[in-house]
Amino acid sequence: MAFIVFVLWRASTAALSTVINLSIIWGGPLLVFPVAWSGRKILDRNKAALVWITTFVQSAVILLLGVPFIRAITTYQDWSGWVLPLPTVIGMVLFIITGAACFLTVATLALRGFGAPFFIALSRKFATDWLYAWTRNPMVLATLAWFLSLGIWFQSVLFVLWVLIPFSPALLIYVKLYEERELEIRFGASYVEYKSRTPLLFPRRPKG
Repeated sequence: MAFIVFVLWRASTAALSTVINLSIIWGGPLLVFPVAWSGRKILDRNKAALVWITTFVQSAVILLLGVPFIRAITTYQDWSGWVLPLPTVIGMVLFIITGAACFLTVATLALRGFGAPFFIALSRKFATDWLYAWTRNPMVLATLAWFLSLGIWFQSVLFVLWVLIPFSPALLIYVKLYEERELEIRFGASYVEYKSRTPLLFPRRPKG
């Protein structure tokens, strides 16, 4: 964890050329697919090492998405491109609302799943009520909405497109390819049943 924090800190302060910077911002999310795919293959062959494999895969995903995100928010003015014709106050309000939603998803996971995001603390059970009764991934949904709010606040069309095109698919690919398989192994049939009745991302009124 200390290493990841150090890398993220360096990412926020490093002086990079425009080409290298944009290569990291747009290329980092593309590498999530091979990491998630290979991680799942390794996990399926060695389920006993689930904790170690998950720690490695999630660490890689944090870096592949975290470093580009930090570079994007610290350098967006250099490549922001077209101006989004919306008042910055709208983005700021949305940023506050979606930020609060992110906090609520983390709190729900901590209180109902007895865990924390990523490998910080693997949940001891999977949350199925509160926000998690409406969608299997409220944290992912809130995070993506929070990032989009930043783009609106920055009035940057390219920042919004970056969130929509490489970042969002990369995060969802990780969830579908690796995280769901890891949860199936840890929680078995109960998770499979929960997955069958709860949508992946966009909320739906709980059945029953």
